[in-house]
Amino acid sequence: MASKDFYQVLGVPESATPEEIKKAYRRLAKLHHPDANPGKPQASEMFKQISEAHGVLSDPEKRKKYDQMRKLGAFDFPQRGSRPPGGSRGGGAGAQQTGPSETFDFGDFGSMGLGDIFSSIFGRGAGGRKEQPRGDTLETVVEIPFRTAALGGKLPITLQMTTTCGTCAGSGGAPGATISQCPECKGRGSISFGQGGFAVNRPCPMCRGRGKVPSQKCGTCGGAGDVRGEKTINLTVAPGTDSGSKIRLKGQGEAQEGGEAGDLVVTFEVQPDRFFRRDGLDVHCEVPINLAQAVLGTRIKVRTLDGKKVVLKVPAGSEAGKKFRLKGMGITKGERQGDQLVEIGIAMPETLTPEQEALFKQFADSAGLAY
Repeated sequence: MASKDFYQVLGVPESATPEEIKKAYRRLAKLHHPDANPGKPQASEMFKQISEAHGVLSDPEKRKKYDQMRKLGAFDFPQRGSRPPGGSRGGGAGAQQTGPSETFDFGDFGSMGLGDIFSSIFGRGAGGRKEQPRGDTLETVVEIPFRTAALGGKLPITLQMTTTCGTCAGSGGAPGATISQCPECKGRGSISFGQGGFAVNRPCPMCRGRGKVPSQKCGTCGGAGDVRGEKTINLTVAPGTDSGSKIRLKGQGEAQEGGEAGDLVVTFEVQPDRFFRRDGLDVHCEVPINLAQAVLGTRIKVRTLDGKKVVLKVPAGSEAGKKFRLKGMGITKGERQGDQLVEIGIAMPETLTPEQEALFKQFADSAGLAY
């Protein structure tokens, strides 16, 4: 459960608008992001709190439920105007807590039990069940070559993310340190608090949910049990991938000791190609020919997406800008298949020798061409 007021974490009032919450989150996330604070476990912890607060307050439904539970005193931080712990009344759906000026009705949550309410807000179990923390979801933008985006393929990427500390193997203890049972949670890894007829579990702040504490903290990770490191992931790029396309890789995000790893969300940015350009499933290219080829006709070899070359017949008298369609040579996506459009460009000679100029004038005269 939340150990800090989400509004205080983001530094916004209870009446903050969604835009104000979003603005505060972006500012704080940039300030405390682990990549901007290497070797500072406290920054990583703060970043997690910021992300959790934003995840709840940016969702209208989750925020509504959080606000109601917050007023009921279900969290372990003081609330303005709330009743002392001894004044709450436990109960199921429909139970009420009355105070001098406010009435709180559990009926607003429908038929959900308290454990379901907490789980729906935070995505974790409650009501006596040990929490299963989940690592942060990472987002990254990856540039991919044009041909890889068009044809599909594998693409390895390397990311900076939290990994288990190699010095202490995740225990948080220095080499040779004694690992003993946590005195705060008695080895359970979680502590509970409650008011009236219900109790809520949350990770033990002393042992970070491990249930054990070292006699001396690890010098590498500062007792956190994890460090920032590199991780290489092989991405599968689907044929016909566009810029802005996203994929979500389950369990490939930030690691979380004693729980599930978060997800990795990848946004693709397709790099431009020197020869091809894309229009839906069709690809366009331009092939230059000389003046004689345009006038007399010719056969040219044209490169296709798969790296092969096909022979294209250019009729005599073809003008610059004339396009030829190669059926089925474009991008294949599912059962749909695009074409390759080849545009002819005529390369004109920049200079002529006196002899060439005389011959060209002779040709122009005989053909009745003005110059």
